[in-house]
Amino acid sequence: MAISYRPYEPQQEMLLPASLQDWLPKGHLAYFISDTVDALDLSAFYARYAGGGPRNQPFHPAMMVKVLVYGYASGVFSSRKIARKLHEDVAFRVLAAGNFPAHRTIRDFRAFHLKELSDLFVQVVRLAREMGLVKLGTIAVDGTKLKANASRHKAMSYGHMLKAEAELKAQIDALLKRAQQADEVEKNEPELDIPAEIARREARLAAITQARQRLEQRQRDADIERGRDPDDKPRGGGQYKREFGVPEDKAQDNFTDPDSRIMKRAGGGFDASYNAQTAVDDAAHIIVAAELTNNASDAGELPTMLQAVKDNLGTLPERALADTGYKAEAVFEALADSGCDLVVALGREGKQALRFDPQRSPYTAAMAARLQTDEGKAAYRRRKWIAEPPNGWIKNVLGFRQFSLRGLHRVQAEWKLVCLALNLRRM
Repeated sequence: MAISYRPYEPQQEMLLPASLQDWLPKGHLAYFISDTVDALDLSAFYARYAGGGPRNQPFHPAMMVKVLVYGYASGVFSSRKIARKLHEDVAFRVLAAGNFPAHRTIRDFRAFHLKELSDLFVQVVRLAREMGLVKLGTIAVDGTKLKANASRHKAMSYGHMLKAEAELKAQIDALLKRAQQADEVEKNEPELDIPAEIARREARLAAITQARQRLEQRQRDADIERGRDPDDKPRGGGQYKREFGVPEDKAQDNFTDPDSRIMKRAGGGFDASYNAQTAVDDAAHIIVAAELTNNASDAGELPTMLQAVKDNLGTLPERALADTGYKAEAVFEALADSGCDLVVALGREGKQALRFDPQRSPYTAAMAARLQTDEGKAAYRRRKWIAEPPNGWIKNVLGFRQFSLRGLHRVQAEWKLVCLALNLRRM
């Protein structure tokens, strides 16, 4: 018996135009993002194009926001990949509605509207609260290291900078002397564009000098923060081993993203990175605050995160949980009267309890005593379940492990865009 198949005619043209919505199932994430963006206040985006006249016809800001947010929510962060998806992916084509902005247009829109895009994060958090997904009963604060858009091969240590500066200065001096020699002396030398060689070395010397000055300024700020006086001299075996404002020889600066810092990555090794912070509500794992710093340490970030929660939602949570990286006597003292109940670990789980002097560190000693109670243990036990999944989703579900932008302020905005995209997926 002959087998009868369903019709299959790849070259068959359609008599009437097809509806892209028929190709995308109901309940798809693209529809939710589209409806959510339509409900947000985009007046800040429109303001940039006001008064442009009839000849100024940019792509619609709402469409661009939808495409960018859906790109981040589906793990597509590159402007080139987003531009390609607009031709190949049905969901992107539905959101773009027949528009095909080039990758430069997408890149520039993101760059021009970084502040506006990061402000949408707050609107989405407030929308989640209206939907009942944010309760602000308990939040957990956590940090994660994310690679900067910086090459590890375009970094140099302070010690190497000093040597490279001396070598380049010697080479420039030698080239200048060579340029002054008589033609008779140069005629037997290999052909060399001496002005270009001098310019290349001078540009390299200037870049290294600027990097060295950044390291020295960074070290001066760190010395002052530690209470060191500029007149304090190094003493043998004493507290200060180097002159004021002089970094260690191994201190590094990156030429491609000077705002990034060398940080230890999970599994070993070091990368130019940023320290991304999240505050997560326990009701539906919505990120209610997203901040970012180029300081590898989490100590001191807890007040910043709680203030961000208050700025975003108008009130502090009832309780905040954090791991041992956030412990600091000054932090506990500053937040003692905030009205937010803190539960912060003081050491590794499963290790013997640390002892703190109530006279020298009264707030830390009180926290240690609380962590020994059943109520304190039960509260802190929830931290991992609340704080760590969103960071895992960002890195493994969205696939976001490295920033596309450079510079601290740009990276801070991109981090909020990533957290906005994750929140929409959760919602």
